[in-house]
Amino acid sequence: MTYEETLNHIYSLRRFGIRPGLGRIAALLERLGNPQERLQVVHVAGTNGKGSTAAFLASIMTAAGRRAGLFTSPHLTSFTERIRIDGTEIAEEAVCRLAERVMAAAPEGTTFFEMVTAMALLHFAGEQVDIAILEAGMGGGSDATSAAAGILSVITPVALDHCQWLGDSLAAIAREKAGIIRPGRPVVLAEQPAEVLAVMGERCMDLNSPLVRFGSDFSASWGMNGLDYRGLERVLAGLTPGIGGRYQAVNAATALAAAELLAAGRPLGDETLRRGIAEARWPGRMEYFAGPPRIILDGAHNPAGAEALADSLAEVPRRRLIVVAGIMGDKDAGGILAPLLPLAAEVVAVTPTVERGLPAAELAALCRREGWSAAVGGTVSVGLTLARNMAEPDDLILVCGSLFTVGEARAALLSRRFEPFRG
Repeated sequence: MTYEETLNHIYSLRRFGIRPGLGRIAALLERLGNPQERLQVVHVAGTNGKGSTAAFLASIMTAAGRRAGLFTSPHLTSFTERIRIDGTEIAEEAVCRLAERVMAAAPEGTTFFEMVTAMALLHFAGEQVDIAILEAGMGGGSDATSAAAGILSVITPVALDHCQWLGDSLAAIAREKAGIIRPGRPVVLAEQPAEVLAVMGERCMDLNSPLVRFGSDFSASWGMNGLDYRGLERVLAGLTPGIGGRYQAVNAATALAAAELLAAGRPLGDETLRRGIAEARWPGRMEYFAGPPRIILDGAHNPAGAEALADSLAEVPRRRLIVVAGIMGDKDAGGILAPLLPLAAEVVAVTPTVERGLPAAELAALCRREGWSAAVGGTVSVGLTLARNMAEPDDLILVCGSLFTVGEARAALLSRRFEPFRG
C-alpha cells in the first residue's frame, strides 16, 4: 500500500472508538514477538504537560548520547510526528512497512491507538533505541501503552479531563493514572492537587515504588537569568528551556528529575542537562511566530491548561490580544475560555476540521453570553486570516482551545498539508 492508503486504513480503525483494556494490545504484541520486552520503557501519564515533559526527557537522553525513542499523541499536522527517534520523525516508508506487519497480526476490533502503539514499539525495538519514552494516550493502567513494562513512571499534573472515561473526580482520575505505576519501580510526580497526592502516595506505598515529588524532592522556579532547578543530587541555575511558557518550569523540572533517576550510577554532566533542556522542542505549546502581527499557538484544551496559558501570557508584551479559539464539542468550553476572555480585545471563534468540533457560531454565542463580543470566523484558516486582518503591527494573536485547532493553524502558517484526526 502507498502511504496515503496506509493512513486511510489506520484512520479507519477509528470506527472501533475508545476501548480501554489491555487484552487486544497484549495479544497483538505477542503475535509480533513482544517487541516491548526488548525495550527500556519510561511511561509518561497525567493530564497536562505530558507531551512537553516527554519531549524534555527525550531531548536530555539524546544530549547524553542515548538513542531515545519518543511516542506521543495526537499529532499536530502529520502522522509521522507521533513516532520519533532523537527528534527525527519516522519516515513514511517505515510507516507503511510497520503498518503492514501490525495489520497482519491485529486481532479483530483492534483500535487505532492500539495499532499505532504497536507500530511504535516495533519500530523502537527494531532501531534498538536505548530508551523508549511513551506518552499515555488518555488513561494509565488501561491505556495501550501500559502493555509495556516500564522501568520508570512519570506523572504530570492531573486535572479533570476525559471524565466520561476516567471518572468525574480528581481522585477517580488519579487512580486510573496511577495504574501506570510498576511494583518496585520509581515514580516521578509533578506538582499535584492534594487529592491526587493522596492517591499516588497510597499506590506507591502499596507497590513499594520509590516516589520523588515536585516541591519536596525537587523543584524549579524562574530567576533573573532563566529557570533555576533544585534536583535530587544537583542544583542548576539559569536554564533556558527550548519550549516556551512560564508553566514549563514544572515540566522541565519533572523531566530533569526523571533523567537523574535514569542516570543512577552514571550521572549526567551539568552541561548535558542544560543542553537537553535548551534543545527540547514541542510544537504547539506557546509556539511563537514572528510578525507582524506576532502569533502564539498553544494547545491548552482544559481549564487547568488555560489557566497556565493565561499566566504565561502575562509575560508577553502587546498592545491588544486577539484570540482565535476553536474547541472540541466534548470539552468544557466555558472553563477553557474563562481565564482567557478577560485578556482579549477581540475573539474570533472557529471550528476545527475534525469530528465533534464545536461549531464556531455556538462558540461565539457562548462568548457573547459571558459578555464578550466575538466574530464567527468559520474554518481555522479563514478565522486566522480574519484575525491577521484585524491586527495592528504591535498586537498579538493567540490561537488556542484545542490541539486540533493549533495543528490546523500551524499547517496554514507553514504551508503544510494538515492531516486532521483525533486519537
